[in-house]
Amino acid sequence: MSLKPSPSQLAAQRAEHAAALRDGSLPRRLDLTLSEALVIGLLRQGVRTFFTVFGHGSTEIGEVLRIYAQSGLLRVFGLRSEIEASHAAAALRWVRGEKAAVVTSIGPGALQALAASLAPASDGLGVWYLFGDETSEDEGYNMQQIPRAEQGLFLRLAASMGSAYSLHTPLALAAALARGAQAVDHPYRPSPFYLLLPMNTQAAWLEDFNLDELPECQVLRPGPASGDYRQAAEWIQSARRVLVKVGGGGRGAGRQLATLLERSGGVLVHTPLASGCIPYSHPRNMTVGGSKGSLPGNFAMENADLLIAVGTRAVCQSDCSRTGYPHVERVINLNADPADALHYNRTLALLGDIEATLEQLNQVLSAPAAAKEAWLADCARVKEEWQTFKAERASNPTLYDPYWGTEVLTQPAAILTASAWARQTGAVSFFDAGDVQANGFQIVEDDTPYQTFTESGASYMGFAVSALLASAAASQPFYGLAFTGDGSFTMNPQILIDGVEHGARGCILLLDNGRMSAISGLQQAQYGQEFATWNTLKIDYLSWARGVPGVLALDGGRTPHSLRAALDQAFAHPGLSLIHLPVYYGPHPLGGMGVYGRWNVGNWCDDVQTLRHQIGL
Repeated sequence: MSLKPSPSQLAAQRAEHAAALRDGSLPRRLDLTLSEALVIGLLRQGVRTFFTVFGHGSTEIGEVLRIYAQSGLLRVFGLRSEIEASHAAAALRWVRGEKAAVVTSIGPGALQALAASLAPASDGLGVWYLFGDETSEDEGYNMQQIPRAEQGLFLRLAASMGSAYSLHTPLALAAALARGAQAVDHPYRPSPFYLLLPMNTQAAWLEDFNLDELPECQVLRPGPASGDYRQAAEWIQSARRVLVKVGGGGRGAGRQLATLLERSGGVLVHTPLASGCIPYSHPRNMTVGGSKGSLPGNFAMENADLLIAVGTRAVCQSDCSRTGYPHVERVINLNADPADALHYNRTLALLGDIEATLEQLNQVLSAPAAAKEAWLADCARVKEEWQTFKAERASNPTLYDPYWGTEVLTQPAAILTASAWARQTGAVSFFDAGDVQANGFQIVEDDTPYQTFTESGASYMGFAVSALLASAAASQPFYGLAFTGDGSFTMNPQILIDGVEHGARGCILLLDNGRMSAISGLQQAQYGQEFATWNTLKIDYLSWARGVPGVLALDGGRTPHSLRAALDQAFAHPGLSLIHLPVYYGPHPLGGMGVYGRWNVGNWCDDVQTLRHQIGL
């Protein structure tokens, strides 16, 4: 029987294991702790990046990560916030497709990461979460556990968010890793996986452990749908006003989407997640549609008689709380998830891989659809109105703002300037929640997918600035531009420290109007009064940023020219920059991009719900 080594002997043994793993000579059977076996198992799953906030509930796994990081097998980013760690891991998976694990302690830290995991859960991103948990022997309350005399309370809490597993029994590790891989690498809806690590089992000694038990990473992909393509083609041919609505699941299928539009005679509207699925300039791209939406996007949704839904979950803001298609008579829904594919009534579901299914549908539609010139002409006219609408805001970039006591840039003018700069430089744009996000997805004019990341699934304040940390962790680095408001930034300002500490390269564009303007505007629209959504203080964000060594703090000025000059300065800086930009808030129509749809919130609910039941879709 193998005795567990002393801490110093264990450290030396782990270093030997890491060296053997690196050169391919690691034996199939080892004596090791559960935590070391877990790290080896995660490496087999392709997890080589760990965003950590260590505490007393994660010291054992932290020691293993220390030794394996020194051996060059993985990278550890010690951070100051579990929320930031979660957002960085989600952004790394989203932008570069690389897997990461978030490591926390027990209790408050795990709860913060669990809350932030709402973003990858909503946006379909596979992230590992390793949470410290109460000991398995139930000797009495553990500090920071949920203080009730019941078993598995945090497991129950995590399981309500997604797939979760407790390593209460150390030799269940292989099963835990297999279940985690099924969630994180799910073929059509990847999601977070929560692995709970009781503090006493982390260091459990596994004698003669068979590493062959640890599952390898396998990527699965569903094939094309086996549905009734002929029926779908007949519906398309007979329809007069075809709308193709693209969600995040169809974002990368641009070539097949363009063919579908040509052969169906339809136009395309996308969700905020799917900007760039076809070029903004494409004559059939009516841009974003939904509760905020756009003139052409919502016009197409309001008037279509056939909806082809492609990879979309039909989130409330995407389809106006199920009232976005009042004249649609039939739906063809392409999705890999049965529940989403059958979301609407009168649906022909094509259940399978989006791109492969589109290819088969296009083959059946080899003959062009019946002429739909009137539909295309009407949509083109409204898109031209939208371009004029946007140009008017670009031509009138400043307004007097009483909070600032001077003329400042409007959010539309600022975002138009910065998003155009990002396209020209190849910067990856992230949008934080709030007015910045809403104005942003109405404005961006992406030519390709994955230029802009709008975390609209959970709309988590502080996501964009935290996402910049992924630029330091990615195997293929990128320059990130985080569009954020003062409200979102102050929820996650630790990126100023952690970004410099870990070598992030990017810029925080802080649009400051001294309030949570999205909610102020909603209050004004619904009740005619704003309440408790603004501050009277003017914060010196530049001094704040200058207080962190390595951060370049810049004043964005009061004109598009000065903003662009600041962006150029930020881009030339080798690390992290912050540009402070005062922006307008108020009732002037040139100060925003407008609202074009419906939403089932506040005192609008009765009307929206009544309309939904009248439509019956």
